[in-house]
Amino acid sequence: MKTIQAKMHNSISWAIFTGLAALCLFQGVPVRSGDATFPKAMDNVTVRQGESATLRCTIDNRVTRVAWLNRSTILYAGNDKWCLDPRVVLLSNTQTQYSIEIQNVDVYDEGPYTCSVQTDNHPKTSRVHLIVQVSPKIVEISSDISINEGNNISLTCIATGRPEPTVTWRHISPKAVGFVSEDEYLEIQGITREQSGDYECSASNDVAAPVVRRVKVTVNYPPYISEAKGTGVPVGQKGTLQCEASAVPSAEFQWFKDDKRLVEGKKGVKVENRPFLSKLIFFNVSEHDYGNYTCVASNKLGHTNASIMLFELNEPTSSTLLQEVKTTALTPWKGPGAVSEVSNASSRREGCIWLLPLLLLHLLLKF
Repeated sequence: MKTIQAKMHNSISWAIFTGLAALCLFQGVPVRSGDATFPKAMDNVTVRQGESATLRCTIDNRVTRVAWLNRSTILYAGNDKWCLDPRVVLLSNTQTQYSIEIQNVDVYDEGPYTCSVQTDNHPKTSRVHLIVQVSPKIVEISSDISINEGNNISLTCIATGRPEPTVTWRHISPKAVGFVSEDEYLEIQGITREQSGDYECSASNDVAAPVVRRVKVTVNYPPYISEAKGTGVPVGQKGTLQCEASAVPSAEFQWFKDDKRLVEGKKGVKVENRPFLSKLIFFNVSEHDYGNYTCVASNKLGHTNASIMLFELNEPTSSTLLQEVKTTALTPWKGPGAVSEVSNASSRREGCIWLLPLLLLHLLLKF
């Protein structure tokens, strides 16, 4: 019974000792340490969140009692576990080393840990600081946004981590160069259509790979017609007028002739509309179809128009072709060297040979 009471007394005394030692240490009161190099703990320990941290304390045979404390809380005293945290385990308790392990470390485990020993009734302590690193995480970011050209926008990207992550914004565009902001906030004054697209927020702190999120910025602007060209078509042939327009939202197209709107389904005429292109197709052009047409492109922000001419293109006839052949055959050669009759005769022979394909073409057109 006396032996049990003695052990209990010793444990209580040791608990009081370690508690007072820790209290003195953290209130700035020096504890008598004798040899400044003993006991010797590790340098600061740095681990990532979720990993295990090992705290080691180097001792020798002069040590009669030893304990690990977190601030003023006793974790282990010798082989006895004093804390209720199942993540804290004793790794070794030998004459040369006293070590514990904290498993699945979290941010609240960060802070100072004290190795406290007793030799010949003299307390000695050594402290190590546990640093917990946390991978970057984006906890708040702006939603996709649609805005009219010329307005101002503000994008936000909030990230957490240990150490505090660096946040950067980058415009994902072939014309964009480098970062557009090295801050959590991206401000764009008087946004233009060229500044539309995806904006990438990146958060990094060298603990893990950077975390990346994107925000899509849509810039709305009224239509402008980029191409509208007239075309010539012979009577009876197929003709097409094209009108290209850029706009966000996409433009709606309408065709007019002499202030009269052309509707889909008109005999011999078809309108084909795509997001940025409209076609007015004539399947069998007549004299009545020739003239000036107006293409109108519009969206909720405005409208624009362009005039396009459909004009008659004359096809060469067989009589016209024969007249050209006769004119060519009867025209004397007056090129360089046309001096003597011998030269003229030679030139006429060469001219006849050249005219044979034209005469054959005339016969084919006739029959």
